[in-house]
Amino acid sequence: MTKSLYAAFLSLFLMFVPASANADPVYDEWQAVITGQVEAFRASDGPAALGFAAAGFKARFADPAVFVQAIREWGYSAIIDSRSHSFGAYQLVDPNLALQAVTFTGPDQALYQAIYRLEREESGWRIGGVQMMKTSGMGA
Repeated sequence: MTKSLYAAFLSLFLMFVPASANADPVYDEWQAVITGQVEAFRASDGPAALGFAAAGFKARFADPAVFVQAIREWGYSAIIDSRSHSFGAYQLVDPNLALQAVTFTGPDQALYQAIYRLEREESGWRIGGVQMMKTSGMGA
């Protein structure tokens, strides 16, 4: 997805999805999954990071080290090496699909906006994909 298309998607998502009113308690579950994976990346724990990924990633990446390397190569180092993250708006699209906005402060103190796609699997919520872009501003 090009940056301009992603920016348009992100803007629409944030405009039409109400701010996290925390009206649906399931948001805790997927935010815990995102935080778990982010913390695993920060700790260089590839097996744990892959454990939070959806079945499609697990089928594609039998080796957690290859998974982490692919995530870096795809341009997501700002998540792997992030200093902090916070949650924004979310949308429960259907009972098995959620979108969650996350703001990351990267290692360069730049801010990054990400939209996580979460899928409910038999084992619980798992990360099915992420779209991310660098935004203006600096993190603390």
